[in-house]
Amino acid sequence: MQTAPVKRAFKYRFYPTVAQAAELSRTFGCVRKVYNMALAARTEAWTLRQERVNYNATSAMLTAWKKTEELAFLNDVSSVPLQQALRHLQSAFVAFWDRRTRYPRFKSKKKSRASAEYTTSAFRYRDGKLTLAKMSEPLDIVWSRPLPNDVQPSTVTVSQDAAGRWFVALLCEDPGVRPLPPADEVIGVDAGLDHLLTLSTGEKIINPRHERKDRARLAKAQRELSRKADGNGANRAKARVKVAKIHARIADRRRDHLHKLTTRLVRENQTIVIEDLTVRNLMKNGKLARAISDAAWSEFRSMLEYKAVWYGRDVIAVDRWFPSSKLCSVCGMLAEKMPLNVRTWTCGCGTTHDRDVNAAQNLKAAGLAVSACGAGVRPQRSTPGGRSAMKQETRGASRGALPRPTRGRKPTLGSPPDLKPRQR
Repeated sequence: MQTAPVKRAFKYRFYPTVAQAAELSRTFGCVRKVYNMALAARTEAWTLRQERVNYNATSAMLTAWKKTEELAFLNDVSSVPLQQALRHLQSAFVAFWDRRTRYPRFKSKKKSRASAEYTTSAFRYRDGKLTLAKMSEPLDIVWSRPLPNDVQPSTVTVSQDAAGRWFVALLCEDPGVRPLPPADEVIGVDAGLDHLLTLSTGEKIINPRHERKDRARLAKAQRELSRKADGNGANRAKARVKVAKIHARIADRRRDHLHKLTTRLVRENQTIVIEDLTVRNLMKNGKLARAISDAAWSEFRSMLEYKAVWYGRDVIAVDRWFPSSKLCSVCGMLAEKMPLNVRTWTCGCGTTHDRDVNAAQNLKAAGLAVSACGAGVRPQRSTPGGRSAMKQETRGASRGALPRPTRGRKPTLGSPPDLKPRQR
């Protein structure tokens, strides 16, 4: 159970002055420059000399870079965001060597997120006003919700999205997040496209299809952008921002809807059972990729998992090969085929099933079996033996409950040929 206060980021929109916007833009550029130079230095050291360069070494490099004539502009911005960029790079390498992610990639001015992180030594927060280093006046923040009382932010992250909007995220300890009273409810959740979620109780949650609602506006804006000449012209920049604003509107509405859904599920249920979907592979289906992307199943799962940790709930991810749709939730008989166009089917025992409700009920039963056998919560990663927890629990069971065997997943590292992670 979670007892200590959790760290939570409170994100707000703000409107900088011309001078503040210029200072932040310079900071973003310097952060990107330092990150890329440090990544290049670490890659070269390993490629040529098989030498690992850590954060302390790159910090010393930064000091030397600032003393050169061509990089003297790095002294014009706060040094804290530059040091934080080196720490982020170190974290990226640690994740790579632990085989949790790909090899770090260079930041792009056009594609990468423009952001800078400030620690307590580089900002002042007093009486509801936030002032960053190298700035004489506080940021004009729209306080859409209050920060926890008597809590000082530990870090402040300033960012600008593709639509030109400015945001500031304050990381604080939130004493208001506490485990909820234990509940007896267990629910299975089946994700879909016709309905975003189908619950084991029979309830179906409609899919808002936010992207489809704005598809005509988005297509028109993209056509206008494609007609502009390539380059850095003002007209092309305006058209690009117009497209980005439509994308931002879609993403904001989708995120708001998912927050409301996940909060409701976590508050009402003690255990939530979902399916361990591989969204990346499902996106390879050219006919369904757009609809799957709009459903945002990965974002839904991510929200559900961290909120469950906050409020003392459990999330169980049942193996993706578990035949939840083809398995009769009444008698346990396994149907041979179940095409996607079959939405209702009748089992040999005489029970007529709604495909999605039946799948949610089977997920609930499988999740209860996993909990009862002690397989642990959220078995989304493969175990050292190459089988997920769900597969270990159902191994040797009847054919009606057996998930299809498969090989353990291997992370895609994407490293250069001569950059190999250590053997584990």
